[in-house]
Amino acid sequence: MADLSITTRCCIAGGGPAGMMLGFLLARAGVDVVVLEKHADFFRDFRGDTVHPSTLELMYELGLLDEFLKVPHQKIQKLGAQIGVERLQMIDFSHLPTHCRYIAMMPQWNFLNFLAEHGKRYATFDLHMSTEAVDLIEEGGRVVGVRAKKADGELTIRADLVVGCDGRHSTMRTKASLESDDYGSPMDVLWFRISRRENDDADTFGHVEAGRMLIMLDRGDYWQCAFVIPKGGIEAVKARGLEAFRASVVEMSPFLSDRIGELKSWDDIKLLTVTVDRLRQWWRPGLICIGDSAHAMSPIGGVGINMAVQDAVAAANRLAGPLKARAVRDEDLRAIEKRRTLPVRFTQWMQLIIQKRVITRVLASEQRPKPPLLFKLFGIFPALRRIPARLLGVGIRPEHIRTPQAALNV
Repeated sequence: MADLSITTRCCIAGGGPAGMMLGFLLARAGVDVVVLEKHADFFRDFRGDTVHPSTLELMYELGLLDEFLKVPHQKIQKLGAQIGVERLQMIDFSHLPTHCRYIAMMPQWNFLNFLAEHGKRYATFDLHMSTEAVDLIEEGGRVVGVRAKKADGELTIRADLVVGCDGRHSTMRTKASLESDDYGSPMDVLWFRISRRENDDADTFGHVEAGRMLIMLDRGDYWQCAFVIPKGGIEAVKARGLEAFRASVVEMSPFLSDRIGELKSWDDIKLLTVTVDRLRQWWRPGLICIGDSAHAMSPIGGVGINMAVQDAVAAANRLAGPLKARAVRDEDLRAIEKRRTLPVRFTQWMQLIIQKRVITRVLASEQRPKPPLLFKLFGIFPALRRIPARLLGVGIRPEHIRTPQAALNV
């Protein structure tokens, strides 16, 4: 067993969207950065795969858009829903003031691999896979590093700044004793895949019925499906049996009847426990949390990956200079939290309203639903569809690349 020690300017715990984007941007700016990812690779099914126009715009600003769009993906330009017997078009991204006016559906592991490969082009980028951050190193009330576990021993990283990007069950925020507020959620989500045929209805996105919701995302050769259930309701679903669950799916989307047998066991169906929370304070001296570590988002709108990326860009913009100068102040960390709190709070507020006024009522209802008036207006007046498209696709405070670019490895 080998115990190693590293000294760096910034140590990032977690190789998800926030961690990989921040690591890449800091290395691109010439900052020594160590990124720790506990898994051996980025392959995890049913992670956030929705790359929104705001994230695609960042790729354009980085000069990477053309290369990024060569990664396999599907485009979603309009979003619709069937509520009871009525089908409505509700969101239209085609008028956004961005270079890409659509959502790119891209497996998250491809997105993370893309960032990792571009990070490795810089000498200051140090990615450690199969390395889990398990504790903080503190001296004089300040975080000064991380202790991590590897398969062959322990790794100690001394750093001017530690950034917690290790997800909604963040070890870093727990070890730092950062307190969060849990805003609750009425739902959990069952994710599964069903093969897609060429003659399937490509416009299908969401179907709402009494007590049930099914969302289907076109992933080319398969449908990525999300079946919404009441919070904590997984055991009740299983008690009714797999055949009953398959029948519920077919009732919502009858065209799947000839392939629903692809769900052979509960192992083919993954539970996402939905959480919406936010840290009361994102930082303490020597450490800051961003992305899901600071604010877990509901899956509504698929915004989680994009909020994490926006956090990373804001953090890089503020920290690149101070990290290079070894002069990071508490004020820098406070400024990042202040800048990102407004868009996070606004987005979570919207998600909580939808959860309370739409999802809770649907899941509790025994009568076939009718579209709310607002949804009907989206269907009647196409121009109104631009409003949710702007809020969902770009947000209220989109970030832009402000960091410089250092020389590439030669």
